[in-house]
Order: sequence, then C-alpha cells, then structure tokens
Amino acid sequence: MDNELAATKSNLIKLKEDLAFAELGYELLDQKRNILVVELLTLVDHAVDYQSKVEDSLNKASKVLQETILHQGRLKTGNLAEAVNIQADFLLSERKVMGVHLPKVETSFVEHGPYFSPEGTTVLVEETIAKYRDALQLMGRLAELKVSIMRLAKEVKKTVRKTNSLEKIVIPNTEQQLKNMKDRIEEAERESFILLKGVKEKLEAKTKEGQDF
Repeated sequence: MDNELAATKSNLIKLKEDLAFAELGYELLDQKRNILVVELLTLVDHAVDYQSKVEDSLNKASKVLQETILHQGRLKTGNLAEAVNIQADFLLSERKVMGVHLPKVETSFVEHGPYFSPEGTTVLVEETIAKYRDALQLMGRLAELKVSIMRLAKEVKKTVRKTNSLEKIVIPNTEQQLKNMKDRIEEAERESFILLKGVKEKLEAKTKEGQDF
C-alpha cells in the first residue's frame, strides 16, 4: 500500500520517473557486474598460472642453491650470499576497472657488483642469484594479481547486493506503488464522474420541474 504519496497526477508522474530511474540504474549496475566478473575470472586464471610459475621458479632456485652448497660448501656459500648487493625496487601504480583501483607492480633490480672474485666460485653461484631474482619478480606480479582479485571480489559483492536490491525490492515496490496510485486515481475519477453525473441529473430535473410549473 502507498501511504506516503497522495493519489495525484503529479505524484503519478514522479513515480513513473522514479521507476525509470531505478530501471536505468539496474541496467547500468548489471553491465558493471558483468564486466567486473569477466575481469575477475580473467585475473583468477592469471593468478593460478603465476602461482604455478612462482612455485616452479622457487623450486628451481632452491635446487640450484643446493647444488651450489654441494660444490662450494655451506660456509662459503653463506659468505658469498652476504656479499651479494642487489637492490630490489618495486614501482607501484594503478589502473581502473569500472571505478575500482587495481594495483600494478613493476619489479626492477639495481646490482652493485662485483660481489666477489670469480676465482674459486662456480657458475652455479651466478645462476642461483639469477633464479631467485626471477622468482622475486614473479612474486611481485602474483601479489599484484591477488590484491586485484580481492578488490574486484569486494566490488562484485557490493554491486550484486545493489543490483539485487533494485531488482527484487526497489523496482517491484515502485511498480506496485505505481499500480496502486493509478487504481486510486481511476477510482477517484469514476467517483467524481458519478457525482457530477448525479449533480447534472438533479439540475436537469429541477430545470424541467421549473419549466413544467
């Protein structure tokens, strides 16, 4: 029932405008939801891929490190590791998808070599450094994907909630209000017509009586 708005033509027009606005809002939110879901699923696929790449990269780096330890010894390998001076820089930026801020991570390295004399070392040392550097770069990309997924998932949830509210509550309620008001206006118009008709008939009857007299 509509207990808030009087059954007038102006309020009827307002309800029609409210309904049109709610329907437009639903369409836009539905489009937004679809775009976000597609983007979210794409990032999830990429994250699964990068998770595998990170694990594989770390396994390879660990394997090369173990080989280095076997050839160089644990103590010497530890000393060589302490001599390594590589600065990792993470450049953070962002992009927007339907108003959602998503991070972008670019990993770069600044090497302050030489770290040690090549004498008495094997190529495995350099390979170990390169493997862990590659793993770190992949981890930066994976972190970017995971944060993006969390933000998109949160926005999808909010959008779905708003869309459902419009679809299941706001639009049906407004349609019902509109129908009730139309019925009330039509009923009022019928009553007014009947009243006017009765008044007219009485006036005609009195006029006729006067003429007969």
